[in-house]
Amino acid sequence: MLRPWKVSLGERIDASRDTPIYLQITQALIRDIESGRLPPGSFLPSSRELATALSVNRKTVVLAYEDLISQGWLSSESTRGTMVSSLLPGSQRRDNPVAEAEASPCADYRFEAGPTRPLAIPDGKGLKIDEGTPDGRLLPPDLLNRAYRAAILLTSRENRLQYRDPRGSERLREAVAAMLRSERGLRVTARNICITRGSQNGIFLASQILLRPGNAVAVEELTYEPAVAAFRACAAEVVSVRLDREGIDVEHLERACRRHPVRAVFLTPHHQFPTTVSLRPERRLRVLDLARQFGFAVIEDDYDHEFHFDSQPLLPMAAYAPAQVIYVGSLSKLLLPALRIGYLAAPEEVIDAIAHRVSLTDGMGNGLTEEAAAELIENGELRRHARKVRQIYASRRETFADALASELGPIVDYAIPDGGLAFWLRFHRPADLARIEATAPAMGLRFASSRSFATHDKAASGLRFGFASLTPHEARAALRCIRQAAG
Repeated sequence: MLRPWKVSLGERIDASRDTPIYLQITQALIRDIESGRLPPGSFLPSSRELATALSVNRKTVVLAYEDLISQGWLSSESTRGTMVSSLLPGSQRRDNPVAEAEASPCADYRFEAGPTRPLAIPDGKGLKIDEGTPDGRLLPPDLLNRAYRAAILLTSRENRLQYRDPRGSERLREAVAAMLRSERGLRVTARNICITRGSQNGIFLASQILLRPGNAVAVEELTYEPAVAAFRACAAEVVSVRLDREGIDVEHLERACRRHPVRAVFLTPHHQFPTTVSLRPERRLRVLDLARQFGFAVIEDDYDHEFHFDSQPLLPMAAYAPAQVIYVGSLSKLLLPALRIGYLAAPEEVIDAIAHRVSLTDGMGNGLTEEAAAELIENGELRRHARKVRQIYASRRETFADALASELGPIVDYAIPDGGLAFWLRFHRPADLARIEATAPAMGLRFASSRSFATHDKAASGLRFGFASLTPHEARAALRCIRQAAG
């Protein structure tokens, strides 16, 4: 006869699930023991009785019991049957263990929740407007396949598939250093480079070595929100600095430095994010003077240096002030965002400190992907790909500007950027932008919230519209959708 049961497992055993039946039984019994439903010393039904109750094969129950006995949850008394091990501690749950066990699982411990902020690009279906990413369809899969194959063969032959330097692949660091020297004027070697999992990872690592609770980071009032989130995750105070049509207001920055213990200033001087303007040389030099005066570091995020159309880009600030600047770059924008390859360039002692932080969280890194990227740089494929896509993006920029003028010309103000992969759209009437953000998602259009760029409520609003990842047809369809949403 079935022993008196405090619980019924039947409702929790489902043959349609992917989890094997014996494992479902095992998990259900462990939950009942942990919750207090089955206290130490409780007898379980025989395997035959439980199999009958659950309408399963007896061998399935035997397998579950044997696993639990071997793990120490149950014990077998040859003459008395199977029972919950008397060595287990009694559950501390006293209020309603049955209700607790049936509740949806949630954290039962203290932790710091993430900030309440909109994701840069919300998930879901529909046409996605990004903030200026490349079109992954333009990179031939065979090109990447050959690079990975070459990387695998070489690293295997040279026995380099082991744990490695947290700074990243030496081969890739040397290739990146050579690229920065020849194309951007940075005086660096491989010792000045640390490979990261994309530029955001680089920004966070720089934050960790620079900031302590109570330190301040100065950012422009419109800026890259994930960087702000990284600074706040380090318990830093984020100080908003005014922004005009020529970039950061350096006079306002100086006043901020006099009022706050500024340890870092975050800038995107090549093409300011999100407005796309380039920071002029006189302002760059003034920022560096302030860095020396107040002892802060400049975190220079050069996220799209490769993409310039009307003129040669200005040299990075790190090229002429390496002692004041931590330079953040990315190969993801040039190749594929999914590859997650960024890098930091800084003085050796700074890179050593960053490498230590890397070793605490991601000491192995992604060696094969890094080796494949090095292969693409060394064999010239990266340069050829960059030259090809730059021409395509230049054409898309012109086509997008024409479509923008015809579809949204009466309601937006914008300038055609001389480089980069996005436009910054400022709406003449705030009500138009509000209607677009309220109604566009229902029309199948996804984009970053206008407030995600702002560090305070009074900052100017607008939409950053990436054109490079969209074909001309896709871009015009998106613009028409925005026009309809505006009413």
